[in-house]
Amino acid sequence: MSKIKKAFENGKAFIPFITCGDPDTETTRACVLEAVKAGADLIELGIPFSDPTAEGPVIQEANVRALSGGITTDKVFALVRELRKETDVPLVFMTYANVVFSYGAERFLSTCSECGVDGVILPDLPYEEKEEFLEPCHKYGVDLISLVAPTSADRIAMIAKEAEGFLYIVSSLGVTGTRSEITTDLGAIVEVVRKNTDIPCAIGFGISTPEQAAKMAALSDGAIVGSAIVKIVAQYGKEAPARVGAFVKSMKDAIRT
Repeated sequence: MSKIKKAFENGKAFIPFITCGDPDTETTRACVLEAVKAGADLIELGIPFSDPTAEGPVIQEANVRALSGGITTDKVFALVRELRKETDVPLVFMTYANVVFSYGAERFLSTCSECGVDGVILPDLPYEEKEEFLEPCHKYGVDLISLVAPTSADRIAMIAKEAEGFLYIVSSLGVTGTRSEITTDLGAIVEVVRKNTDIPCAIGFGISTPEQAAKMAALSDGAIVGSAIVKIVAQYGKEAPARVGAFVKSMKDAIRT
């Protein structure tokens, strides 16, 4: 069984997103470990990119800070190796196709396997063009995690049938960022997913409060939160890890109930 699927075995999963290298890799490491201690079931690690098209201003600015601080893909891999000495929680990279291309897909995915990354999410990779990444993913045992959005319509069933690890359901149109309310008919999307796969699905984009997380987890198998956590790191910098842990605990407690 995929290690990612195991993250969903003990009830609803809470999945935080953390931008690597913002403000430095040591703070990222501490934030991840605090999140795990607080109950995170799987961690999304963002590899910074200069043109993150799916991200709103909060995560874009985190990318800029991390890149300005000298973060590189190799330094992110080194961070994962350090984390793997301290935790076995499933880890997934969230990045962009160009990051993988420029590193070399084969080299990137073999290094993922070697250092303990369980999956990759490439939000700018069209479903129809995933084959060139899928082969090396399968070769090295790394799940290529697919996304479905409100605009996926009749493609949802097709994407769900071939899903690996978990299926990332995008809650609303536009880029990442906190939203006061989420109005998409997510129940209808989840229903199509359930009919076509037994792979778990989790909802992300726009979730920022425990109440929203609980509502999204009730509809699906888990909730993903990014911008709200990145905001904490932006505000508190090197003092952020304990606050990230407290935030993750509040989210995990909410989805448990």
